[in-house]
Amino acid sequence: MNTDLQIQTKKLELIQWLSTIEDLSFLEKISDLISRERKKDWTDEVSDVEKQSIEKGIAQANEGKLNPHSKAREIYGKRL
Repeated sequence: MNTDLQIQTKKLELIQWLSTIEDLSFLEKISDLISRERKKDWTDEVSDVEKQSIEKGIAQANEGKLNPHSKAREIYGKRL
């Protein structure tokens, strides 16, 4: 089964299951979980080392220390 079909099937299963729940406190917990997930920012999941690397890259770009795409491919092409 392809991934898209699996996702759609899982969604339908969850919708059907959710429609049977009568416990208000449980539904509120699910609602809270959904709210927290929507508020997540990708930076919440980035390590301090990754954040420092991003900040270093931004500083270098602001200083004009940039390499063209061709140079990046030359350096990293073998690794990708």
